[in-house]
Amino acid sequence: MSSRRSRSRPSGSSRITDDQILDLVTKLQQLLPEIGNRRSDKVSAAKVLQETCNYIRSLHREVDDLSERLSELLANTDTAQAAVIRNLLMQ
Repeated sequence: MSSRRSRSRPSGSSRITDDQILDLVTKLQQLLPEIGNRRSDKVSAAKVLQETCNYIRSLHREVDDLSERLSELLANTDTAQAAVIRNLLMQ
């Protein structure tokens, strides 16, 4: 066995098996709204990972949009109401 190969091989306890990867991809697929309900159709792991990336990007955009809307709301609300809203958000 070459030294290059022995350096790149993970230790036995940290190695993830193919079955574990398939299980994780299946669990991830179930979390995705676009493909989570397609239990009868086989979806490749690559497709699940791509859809996961797309979903996370859309969630980031939604958070940014909601943050902007909240900032506008707080800017247009009187100081006492804004303080109450901020306190509620901090809980």
